[in-house]
Amino acid sequence: MIHATAKGLQVGVRGPRGLAAGDLSRAQFAVALLVIVFAAAALRLAYPVADPPTSPGVGVVWHDEGAWVHNARNRALFGTWTLDEWNPMYVTPVLTGLEYGSFRLFGVGLRQARLVPELLGVLSVLLLGLGVARTANRFAGALAAMLLATNFVYLTYNRAATIEGTMVAFLVIAWYGYARAAGSPRWGLMAGLAAVLAYFTKASAVFFVAALGFDAVVSLVVATRADRQSPDAAMARRAAFFTLAGLAVAGLLAMILFVLPNWHAYTFYNWQISVTRKPSYGLRAFVDRASQLPLAADFFTRMWLVLVIAVGAALGSLVAWRRVAPAERLLVLWLGLGVLELIAHDIQERRLLFLIPPMVALAAVALGRCRLVAAEIADVRPTRAWLAAPLLVYGLYLVAAAMARLPFMYRIDPGEHPGPVIRASAVLAMLLALAIHATWRRSGAWLGRQQWKVALSLLVATLVVAGDLVQFGQWASVRTCKNYEAMVLIGKWLPPGTLVHGKLANGLALENRIRPVFVGRGFGNYADRRTRDDVRYVVTYVSPFIGYEGGRDAASGRSIIYDVLDAYPQRRVLHVFDVAESPGGHDAAMLVDKMPGGDSARDNNGDTQSRSR
Repeated sequence: MIHATAKGLQVGVRGPRGLAAGDLSRAQFAVALLVIVFAAAALRLAYPVADPPTSPGVGVVWHDEGAWVHNARNRALFGTWTLDEWNPMYVTPVLTGLEYGSFRLFGVGLRQARLVPELLGVLSVLLLGLGVARTANRFAGALAAMLLATNFVYLTYNRAATIEGTMVAFLVIAWYGYARAAGSPRWGLMAGLAAVLAYFTKASAVFFVAALGFDAVVSLVVATRADRQSPDAAMARRAAFFTLAGLAVAGLLAMILFVLPNWHAYTFYNWQISVTRKPSYGLRAFVDRASQLPLAADFFTRMWLVLVIAVGAALGSLVAWRRVAPAERLLVLWLGLGVLELIAHDIQERRLLFLIPPMVALAAVALGRCRLVAAEIADVRPTRAWLAAPLLVYGLYLVAAAMARLPFMYRIDPGEHPGPVIRASAVLAMLLALAIHATWRRSGAWLGRQQWKVALSLLVATLVVAGDLVQFGQWASVRTCKNYEAMVLIGKWLPPGTLVHGKLANGLALENRIRPVFVGRGFGNYADRRTRDDVRYVVTYVSPFIGYEGGRDAASGRSIIYDVLDAYPQRRVLHVFDVAESPGGHDAAMLVDKMPGGDSARDNNGDTQSRSR
């Protein structure tokens, strides 16, 4: 219950953990969480076949939806997992299995494919709220659920049948299990299992597996060194043991049941395609990615308030690192190691998605406690504070650069002359860090004294939620269904079972019964791409450019689909139709007959046709 008192706005009564902000009662928290979960479901299930945002976009690659569920669709429609040389089930067996279950229960379609990440997204909202409530207080838990439920970027990925949203949901499940393990150690088994499932949804979750295992070891060591007669120490040891056991057992089962029996395919898809084909891993590349990370599209700028509080809370937790609750410590590791994973690998916007839950959770913990750092920061010696200087500088750089991008939102990308923004933000971050360290005695004491009223926490959370809902409303008011309509049209133009070349054929296959033949560069039906006379048709983009779905090759400047098209010079364009993918969403694709001398695609009247928009 929220009510005014002489001391300001208070929430319920003072929490059992002595937290300054007070707490909600169990009933109040249950009602609040129920309302938030229903709102989360409504936001994710509304407009089920609408195109992801493009004006501006948030990095969702919609034509990947059909590509990632390819094997599940094969099994549901044609009775076998593999029909060609594109088999993402070796990359994401968890998503493949869940999508197959959805297709078996509800049929094959775009709605059914998106149902998996939508429901997992709602579950992640619920579990993050419950986990934060256990880690801090119920007020913080309600704020965490509310912020995650409405976060525009996160809910947009929850609405797309790609691997990112599903992977992140399993990360939240794993973190919740770890939070529960503090009071009931057997939940550590679920934490380990869910972390491994996240990895087998998308391998970039490996950093979280490492973070979970590391923190469990730290907890085990700390608890072992504590008083062995202490019930809390015994509970902590058991929680750490069950977590490590969960990781070990789940990992071993995955190796025996999936990895070893499919070793060649597993290493090919997860190493040769996912790692060796990526950009440079040299020092210059790492520096570039580290400096450009806060400028990756508008990711951090969209959630700047959450970023500021999360960075402050993460840095503040270093003050009492060993005394911080394991679940809260894992949030900091999740955020820190996640950033390192991005710098080491890639900073495409969709890869940043796994940073949202820990940012939201850390921000909610600080807002729920009505303070950013513990009071004991005032006792930290300047020499010890200097040890955290690199982390402080980079945290301040993230905050400064994300704000500096504000005037250029929706207009520039990291590759488009970001130098002045990077340099100015870096200088500002270093000056602020120097000022803090130079005045540490006063600044540390000042930070330790800062505690605000609940009203300010509510105001900040309200501003963040309102901003996200405005973005959702803007998208909803101009939403389109071009991609869904294109899928339906292809089903009218081509009979069931028709072979169709191109990655975009996979993307457009969920509302028809064609058999797409994916073509990747060096993989996925690459070897025979020029000689597949049995594949009569090709689907590819016309605008922004031919082969946009496969990107341009660095050497030739052309997409791989040109190899297919050039092998059939007598080809004929049958249809040009609207789709929505690039910024602005005003794109076009074409259906091409590679061999127009034979039977051609026909319209509803049975007449051969060639259309243009």
